Amino acid sequence: MGNTKIAFFDIDGTLWNFHNEIPESTGRAIKALRENGHLAFLNTGRSRGFVTSEPLFNLGFDGVVSGCGTMIECAGVEKREDGTYGIKEERGVTGVSYREEDVIFYHRLDNELLREVLEVIRPLGFKPILEGRDYLYFDIEDFANDPYGQAINRQLGKRRLPIRENAGLWEASKLSCDTAGADIEAGYRYLELNFQNLIHNEKVVESVPHGFSKGSGIRKVCELFKIPLSDTIAFGDSVNDLDMLETAGIGVAMGNGTDAAKQAADYVTTDMFDDGIWNACEALGLI
Repeated sequence: MGNTKIAFFDIDGTLWNFHNEIPESTGRAIKALRENGHLAFLNTGRSRGFVTSEPLFNLGFDGVVSGCGTMIECAGVEKREDGTYGIKEERGVTGVSYREEDVIFYHRLDNELLREVLEVIRPLGFKPILEGRDYLYFDIEDFANDPYGQAINRQLGKRRLPIRENAGLWEASKLSCDTAGADIEAGYRYLELNFQNLIHNEKVVESVPHGFSKGSGIRKVCELFKIPLSDTIAFGDSVNDLDMLETAGIGVAMGNGTDAAKQAADYVTTDMFDDGIWNACEALGLI
């Protein structure tokens, strides 16, 4: 792929704020870097069932790494005889949209493991959300008094399915839990047998299968496309981006990011709404 670089973008705090507002200069930067022959990928901890924003995808991404590296999709690809992939020259400017043929990697959790997990953590007070490529599974009664859970339910619509009514039919690659009032220590000890626990706060834990992360997603993309890690750039802002920032050839922290992200990065750009993405892309020669 010659001098083609791949830029990987976190979503929250990097591409948009908590009101889902995207800086105009960010859209221009992504369009320009793609016109210059580079590739733009989303790289998010959210499972694909929770990444459906039309304004986000209208920015024009070539691919998506979702679910902390458990799923990878890419538009305009062709599979080589050796099992690796290449980008078609006529890939266009609209970018990836969720189609079965765009999915080039997916790690699905075994349903027997999920059944066991639910049997262990629920009596400990954990309220689970199973996160998959098409749906998120959670029982709405678990979040009856939780404004955030209710908001997610409204946002998901038909993409939210109940856990109990779909027993054994789940399709998920990771899970997260509301741990308010739960026996956290016992639950974490059990989950650590099969998952890495990303503890957001005392009420929320995200559990990702061992070996998967935003960084592993970057490595897998490089493996599938035979691209050296040195030709990758990652943009992030928070603690859950550290692995991605450290894995990529160049890690870029947003000016509005955490101190930990800035310390892990090779380059610190300006704030998101102070043309942070544009300024970094310009400084790094992508545009």
